[in-house]
Amino acid sequence: MPAPATPAILQVTGLTIRRGHTTILDHVDWRVGRGEHWVILGANGSGKTSLLRALTGYLAPTTGDIRLLGAHFGESDWRELREHIGVVTSSFASLIPVCEIALDTVISGKFAQLDLWARVTAADRAAGRRWLRLVRAAPLARREWQHLSQGERQRVLIARALMARPKLLILDEPCAGLDPVAREDMLHLLDTLARRRGAPALVLVTHHVEEITPGFTHALLLRGGRVLAAGARAKVLTSRQLSAAFAEKIRLQRTGCGLRLRLRRRR
Repeated sequence: MPAPATPAILQVTGLTIRRGHTTILDHVDWRVGRGEHWVILGANGSGKTSLLRALTGYLAPTTGDIRLLGAHFGESDWRELREHIGVVTSSFASLIPVCEIALDTVISGKFAQLDLWARVTAADRAAGRRWLRLVRAAPLARREWQHLSQGERQRVLIARALMARPKLLILDEPCAGLDPVAREDMLHLLDTLARRRGAPALVLVTHHVEEITPGFTHALLLRGGRVLAAGARAKVLTSRQLSAAFAEKIRLQRTGCGLRLRLRRRR
């Protein structure tokens, strides 16, 4: 068997999570190499959120193995490891103080904190401003969280995730709740990040193939807690496999603007 082309940032082997009589994830195998950018697709209840929670140490496996950035789940301190993993999720919104300014929210990412309390240096503030400029949110630096729009909050959260210079950046439905213009701006930002030299490996969780920009190189399809397909996006994202993932007859269209799905209506 040929050796993997790139070193693994993430290696999931036989990951199974059961709670009571319910199997949430069932023998999931998945590998993310350096330079790869993945999208995770699947219907509601397919296991996407549970997989993310397992990767970040918030949902313990029943059996199986997770190796992340060279650390082994159960043998390493996952709290320290989180400082090297960027996470962008709307679930953070309710945990950020309404009066915290955007710059402090960004800086909190260095310490894997929500509600910044760590001692902050001038270098931290300078770095926070640089990341805000990168995500085109520099004017928001002094604005309080409660006065940010949904799109602005997502940009601030991305800057926060990048503050720690992570090797892996997880984006959990970053376009949810955005208006069409903000959504297009966000997709452009994600594609820019994916193409940026030295970028972390990106993992995008979405329900919509329209949000898969050209910078994403690989895809993981989940169904019922199991891996349906995983690999290079051109081989995984097909009409047949997407139909199986969503239990519906689907036609995948490739256009100049990206990807689109069409349901094949039964007559």
